[in-house]
Amino acid sequence: MNPSTARPHVVIVGGGIAGLAAAFFLRDEPVRVTVLEGSPRLGGKLSVSEVAGVPVDEGAEALLVTRPEGTGLIAEVGLAGDRVAPGTTSSAIWTLGALRPLPRRQFMGVPSDLAELARSGVVSGAGAARASQDLELPPTTRDGDVPVAAFVGARFGAEVVDRLVDPLLGGVYAGRSSDLSFDATMPALAAASRRYRSLAEATGSLLPPPSPVTGPVAAGEQDRGPAGSRPGGSVFTTLSGGLGQLPAVLAKASGAEVRTAVMTRALSPAPGAPGAPGAPGASAAPAAGPGWRLTVGSAAAEELIDADAVILAVPARPAARLLAGVPGASAAVTAFGEISYASMAIVTLAYPRSAFPGAFPGAFPGAFSGSGLAALGWSGYLVPAVDGRAVKAVTFSSVKWPHLAEATVSGVEPLEIVRCSVGRIGEEALLQRADEDLTALAAAELAAATGVHGAPVAHRITRWGGALPQYTVGHLDRVARIRAAVATQPGLAVCGAAYEGVGIPACVATARAAVSQVMEFLRGGRQ
Repeated sequence: MNPSTARPHVVIVGGGIAGLAAAFFLRDEPVRVTVLEGSPRLGGKLSVSEVAGVPVDEGAEALLVTRPEGTGLIAEVGLAGDRVAPGTTSSAIWTLGALRPLPRRQFMGVPSDLAELARSGVVSGAGAARASQDLELPPTTRDGDVPVAAFVGARFGAEVVDRLVDPLLGGVYAGRSSDLSFDATMPALAAASRRYRSLAEATGSLLPPPSPVTGPVAAGEQDRGPAGSRPGGSVFTTLSGGLGQLPAVLAKASGAEVRTAVMTRALSPAPGAPGAPGAPGASAAPAAGPGWRLTVGSAAAEELIDADAVILAVPARPAARLLAGVPGASAAVTAFGEISYASMAIVTLAYPRSAFPGAFPGAFPGAFSGSGLAALGWSGYLVPAVDGRAVKAVTFSSVKWPHLAEATVSGVEPLEIVRCSVGRIGEEALLQRADEDLTALAAAELAAATGVHGAPVAHRITRWGGALPQYTVGHLDRVARIRAAVATQPGLAVCGAAYEGVGIPACVATARAAVSQVMEFLRGGRQ
């Protein structure tokens, strides 16, 4: 215990959702907590600001309700009453010259209903015929981890990979299915695929039973119930004021000392702590003095902070830099260095509802009729990389989240809010284009897909450099090496998006695990 205080001092490096969740989970523990964030603001990839007077998330805009960690945290901080459900989560694929319905019977783009796949028009007739061979092919063996594209392509062919799987993975990771790990990005399907000869059958085992269809249906309307749904409601939720409001609420509720614009430059065992020169080995019990020393601030005005425990809630590169000064952490440093990150940008556009035509020239026959973007019946669309477009995904935010459409200023024509996601791994040159160029490019591609006319009445560019960790082949082994090395360091833990998932619930889960780890140490569990 730090002799300068009555309570042990826990320092959390990183003020994103994982770091702030960790601080919140420590609120009732007998510890003093400090959060150090290098940037001027909290929240990491969670941020909200206004577009045409409407608060719209700049980063993550939804979380899964099928994992309890995210919704549980929202409830614990008192925001359960602010949760809203989507109007629709049905999506489309813009490919082969039209917006086409995303097959509903699929798992991250891997289809289970091959007849539905053929009807969707997302793949060609030849592509659908090749996919159907999955039902007859002998089992595809794999020795260890493999790229998603290699295994799925062996079962269904290249078209399913290019026009379905790759766009969905690109929407989550901004990565390529030829690089991403099957075991790390689709662990449930990877496990199921070992129990079934057919990958379509393995996929079906993970999905709820299909809804019965009565009477004739028009092309494109089959299974058009709310996508992303589950018995009892949608699998997604958000906050009425945007998920970007969560960081500030968490920081306040945590009771921690939260410091922004404070860069942590170095981490090392404190003098006399286990692992420090001349000190007992790392297996020793918690020492009477602090175990860690952090160097923060500029070289000209550096500050030393002593801590009894440290949680690193930062991306792989800064984590590796900080652990480079920790004896015995070289395996973690090496593994962190093997995790690459993709950059992306979100171009948010606002249009008068009347700018969207009643009939969409690029819509698949059978698309719903109505007014504005709601006429399509979709919450947005994905774009395969093979089609050569800059925008990889589009969210019709005012359709997906009806409360945004209702937020229009009284007396003004209702607005359609659209978020366009730009950038995949390896497309750094595209992201280096000026704001006005990216805005014009996104607007032009949106017009080609939906027929919208005229310029947007408002726009916003949000650039996320190095935002998304790439779970490439071997990722699970890298994470295991990191965790094994960190476990040898008394009072040290890690959390964030680099480990077991990039979504908010997954990050929150790593934060809770990190808190359990450091508290076990502080309570003397390492003795």
